[in-house]
Amino acid sequence: MKGIVLNRELENKIELKSLNSLSPRPGEVKIQIKAAALNHRDEWCRQGLYPNLKNGVVLGSDGAGVISELGAGVSGLEVGQEVIINPALNWGQNQKVQSKDFQILGMPGNGALAEELLVPADRVHLKPSHLTFESAAALPLAGLTAFRALTYQGNCQPGEKVLITGFGGGVAQFAAQFAIGLQAEVHVSSSSEDKIQKALGLGVKAGFNYKNENWTDQALEQAGGFDLIIDGGNCAQEATTVVDLTGDYPVVIREGRGDPTPFK
Repeated sequence: MKGIVLNRELENKIELKSLNSLSPRPGEVKIQIKAAALNHRDEWCRQGLYPNLKNGVVLGSDGAGVISELGAGVSGLEVGQEVIINPALNWGQNQKVQSKDFQILGMPGNGALAEELLVPADRVHLKPSHLTFESAAALPLAGLTAFRALTYQGNCQPGEKVLITGFGGGVAQFAAQFAIGLQAEVHVSSSSEDKIQKALGLGVKAGFNYKNENWTDQALEQAGGFDLIIDGGNCAQEATTVVDLTGDYPVVIREGRGDPTPFK
């Protein structure tokens, strides 16, 4: 099979390489990858900005495909099933913090930018029939991050006022849609008017261009403050100024670090 691996000895830091096809170990499944998705994490690996980097590792945390082989002891799954992959490995029992063994597919272990992938069976879920492989592949890492930020960390409730900064990012886009689904009153910020218009089309109540110096004043005037802020646009310092301090539990959650440098 072929895969895209990290090779920091090369100018582009990645290469398409022929790899050995492996059989699943007990408790694992082999998936024929039909679609994979990129995350900032993949670019950070390429730029050397991620810990525990190893040359030769297949990159890519997100993928979807078809089960092609089952390891010994796997039950509840069948060859030929279309599946989506949860890339989070070994989180542990404490929902508040990951265990010391926590990993994400794509570094330091092989990921989804290859024709085949071996994963623990409990990381595999049936692909919803209404999703294409491409849509399914784009969901897990950003989608789970957004969902946990909103529901577990943020405890988002119907009617609460939610601000999501940096709407152009994947996590922010998922968070906005999830928050709308939870019947919250959702506002977003972005540096792009086109992205703000896209958000409004999804059901967001208002959007603010954070290139405007007075965007926080506009947000306060529009919403009167927020119960929950999901910050994915490096706006945390400004975003905290619009928290509704009269609320019981105003929460600001940083979901990412923004772009280290532009994609190349």
